[in-house]
Amino acid sequence: MKKAFLLLVLIPLLGITQSKKKQLKAEKQATQQLVAHLRDNVKYLADDKLEGRRTGTKGELLAMHYLEEQYQQIGLEPKGTDGFVQEFTIDEGKQADVEHTYFIAEGKKLELNSDFFPLAFSAAGTIKATVSPSLNEKDAPWFTDLAGALEDNAANPHFDIDDYIKKLAVTAAGKHAKALILYNSSAATDNVLFNKNDQSPLSPIPVMYINKEAFKKYFPDQAASVNISVKVTLYQKTRKARNVIAYINNNAANTVILGAHYDHLGYGEDKNALDTVHAVHNGADDNASGTSALIELARMLKKSSPANNNYLIISFSGEELGLMGSKYWLEHPTTAITPNYMINMDMVGRYDTAHKLTIGGYGTTPAWGDLLNTSNTKGLLIKFDSSGSGPSDHEAFYRKNIPVLFFFTGSHADYHKATDDWQKINYEGEGTIVQYIYNIITAADTKGKLAFTKTSEPKAGRSAKFSVSLGIIPDYGYTGTGVRVDGVSGGKLAEKIGLQAGDVLLQLGEYKFVDVMSYMQVLSKFKKGDQTKLYSRRGKEEKLYDIQF
Repeated sequence: MKKAFLLLVLIPLLGITQSKKKQLKAEKQATQQLVAHLRDNVKYLADDKLEGRRTGTKGELLAMHYLEEQYQQIGLEPKGTDGFVQEFTIDEGKQADVEHTYFIAEGKKLELNSDFFPLAFSAAGTIKATVSPSLNEKDAPWFTDLAGALEDNAANPHFDIDDYIKKLAVTAAGKHAKALILYNSSAATDNVLFNKNDQSPLSPIPVMYINKEAFKKYFPDQAASVNISVKVTLYQKTRKARNVIAYINNNAANTVILGAHYDHLGYGEDKNALDTVHAVHNGADDNASGTSALIELARMLKKSSPANNNYLIISFSGEELGLMGSKYWLEHPTTAITPNYMINMDMVGRYDTAHKLTIGGYGTTPAWGDLLNTSNTKGLLIKFDSSGSGPSDHEAFYRKNIPVLFFFTGSHADYHKATDDWQKINYEGEGTIVQYIYNIITAADTKGKLAFTKTSEPKAGRSAKFSVSLGIIPDYGYTGTGVRVDGVSGGKLAEKIGLQAGDVLLQLGEYKFVDVMSYMQVLSKFKKGDQTKLYSRRGKEEKLYDIQF
């Protein structure tokens, strides 16, 4: 009787044990499959044949097609403007055609953009002549030293060097000059820049600027005759970019946005690499890892998605150029949704004890506190950052008052270098992160629409380091002259002096800038404690601020 009783007790226990074993085996297999998928995705996206997935290239197209195929296989609904794809144009402004813009003096070729450059309002043209810089003769190029005008107007805040040069060109053309070649022999800052966004009428003749060192080198004796050959060809540079957008429709009131950028640096042509080699920058961690995680998260949600939200999956392009894809989608949404929150995955492939998982956006809703602390963390070492700002696509959504989370496993020696390859990714660690994000989404499903809160300046990030900062977020897509403010960081200098989103910054002290790149170059000239003036425009109103860094 006792044996029969024991059997009755043990048989259910045995059944429970066997069921648990089956469950553990299934979970192990699912984890192994997830890791295998992550590795396959990254290996493809970070392969040399994609040539670094630079925005607007064949490599970006190959990556785009891969994403389309993955989303089709998973069974997601396309939500682009053409199937899964949303194409948009990036206007890079005027450029000098490197093949058809040159300056040769006595057979020696000057370096474009280093020794010389044409002005953005220059006429096109080709001139061959024997000239003396000290003589301005009819039917020949004219040389003009800007020193006198700069010194005479050193204290004149209304002096505009571009307007001055444009008037010089008209005058020179009226006296039958074939071109205007400018230089500055003085110590005064001349602020002669190539303004790619200049849309003013073209000058009647070609206009070029030679820097001080090059002028001394190639024209040491201004009275001597020199054989020169110059050519100017400018064109408007644009490129096509593509977001890839998919959807899981649960017929819910709110939609969760899941994103990752899939573009990278190509061969470093956009000057945003941190090495100097002309080689494929595969971007395995940045951001094939986040793109792969997005694909697999979409796969998991399609198989079993918490039903109180819909899910919009967006693979952004143009992130490396300044969040172009995410900003474009927000300005041109491909579907009408009520956004609940946004999760962004950018560089999630290097998790280890040295590279903990950083989760940004912790403070963008009160709900994250409970959700992130109570969700199954899978044993991950996690560092929380409250800020909703940061150097990736979640920034654009945060600026639209949408709660965000930013998953990031930290920077490393291969960041923005040609050595960021697929073999260096911790796929098991990335798989754990994907499962953790799924747990957060599941836990958040019963919380309804999450409330939004503004946060402080970011702590995590990969932005370039300067000794000073105004505390603005530049609008990288702005196509006017200057730097338009996209947002102002709380507690920083810009907020203290009253800068607002939409303001256009034009000059710091004696240094003008025409775009974000020249603005960064100007910032590098200042150090903490320096006092100067900031010139800006708000609508049609010119504004001047006295500032101290």
